[in-house]
Amino acid sequence: MRTANAKPAAGPVARRILLVEDEPSLVTTLTDRLVAEGYEVESVGDGERALAHPAAEFADLVILDVLLPGKSGFDVCRDLRQRGIHTPILMLTARVQVVDRVVGLKLGADDYLTKPFEMIELVARVEALLRRGKSPVAAPAGTYDFGDVRVDFRRADVIRGGRPVPLSALEYKLLGYFITHRGELLTRDELLDNVWGYDATPVTRTVDVHVSSLRQKLEKNAAHPEFILTVHRLGYKFAG
Repeated sequence: MRTANAKPAAGPVARRILLVEDEPSLVTTLTDRLVAEGYEVESVGDGERALAHPAAEFADLVILDVLLPGKSGFDVCRDLRQRGIHTPILMLTARVQVVDRVVGLKLGADDYLTKPFEMIELVARVEALLRRGKSPVAAPAGTYDFGDVRVDFRRADVIRGGRPVPLSALEYKLLGYFITHRGELLTRDELLDNVWGYDATPVTRTVDVHVSSLRQKLEKNAAHPEFILTVHRLGYKFAG
């Protein structure tokens, strides 16, 4: 395991990143650049060690390669979310098929980059994910009910039909934004800006995939949603 520590000259303690990557040269390159940017980086080279590493739960961000020996990045992402760990996950993939990217997002990843990528792009994605985690979307206090769903904003719990619903941190923030702006037309660009924290659209399908995941978890019939509605060619509206 390669560990590198760096603290900014002044200000808060460095944000902690767990890098899960099995290519030594890329581990070195990414670690050196992220440390130079002021982050603390720990790395592991396979999925099993990633899941066993304390940083999987306590890091500020996980950078996760898809193609790992043993457990794949998809498996690691799924297992982390099933444990209730909401650490933001940025997936790295050499696969070019859109379906592979969609799978990662459906399993709870917050973003992904396709190899090869520019280092400046990775740093921008890291900053956006950490900025979003540091400044969460404002949500109402107390609880909010719609259909058979109850959202407890104080505990960050979502209950449907008396049973807890596991949401990723991003899904929870997206739901909170919908509830806060219920009845309003919300464009994809607005959602990307305010929930994802991007100044530019990274992937047009990102919002759609996360909305689809919320519908699968919260709607009685995801194909005919009652609450998270599509406004054709414009965006979405929450009717709860």
